[in-house]
Amino acid sequence: MNPVELKYNKEHEYAKVEGNIVTFGITDHAQESLGDVVFVELPDVGTTVTAGKSYGTVESVKAVSDITASVSGKVVEVNTQVMDSPDLLNSEPYGEGWLIKVEADDLSSLDSLMTAAEYEAFLAQEEH
Repeated sequence: MNPVELKYNKEHEYAKVEGNIVTFGITDHAQESLGDVVFVELPDVGTTVTAGKSYGTVESVKAVSDITASVSGKVVEVNTQVMDSPDLLNSEPYGEGWLIKVEADDLSSLDSLMTAAEYEAFLAQEEH
């Protein structure tokens, strides 16, 4: 089940909003599709990310996938644990497996993201 407090995009990434700090990660569906994650490339603290643009990559035994920012802003925290232990993305995508935290310039780009219920419906359609 996908946590209801998060917002989701069609690339199977989530955004958790706490004030103007937004935490990015990949969904459970994404980690399942990818298989075992072996490498994660993330930006440094202080880097600026742009909504809709790639900010890093997740590499699994099956594929290399770009990860996309949901909002524009400055990276204020990077989960170095995930870089050391990429399997956290498989075991705890919504917990210890988060990727980066961004201080958002503007939260309006989140309006285009899906709620948990909308994301569940999107997944159901995608499977057909």
